[in-house]
Amino acid sequence: MARFSQKRRGFIQTLIVGGISGWGLFRFFSASKSQETLLATVEDKRIPERGALVFRQQRFALIREQGHVYALSLVCTHLGCTLTVTSTELSCPCHGSTFDRHGEVTRGPADRPLPQLRLVRRADSWQVYG
Repeated sequence: MARFSQKRRGFIQTLIVGGISGWGLFRFFSASKSQETLLATVEDKRIPERGALVFRQQRFALIREQGHVYALSLVCTHLGCTLTVTSTELSCPCHGSTFDRHGEVTRGPADRPLPQLRLVRRADSWQVYG
């Protein structure tokens, strides 16, 4: 009888520890994907035509081309350096990677494109989330 009680107690303890661990893992992974923060709110007229408005502190650029506005991260996908923006490309001062104005890799060592950040249009301004 005592043996059965110990097995049951061990099973219940395992069930509780497993449940708490599963809940903790669920909270960790669901929270890391869903938390987006507002990086900036920018008036539309501040974004130059065929140009870029660079936010070095927040590490992103708002780019307008042919009437289309998009936001690119300025974090190099190789090792995380902050990119420099020119009129034709984005370049990494640390290791020499270059990206076109749409974030695609044109020269390595980076092998992944730059992520685009989410933009939301509000009246005459843009909200950038990252």
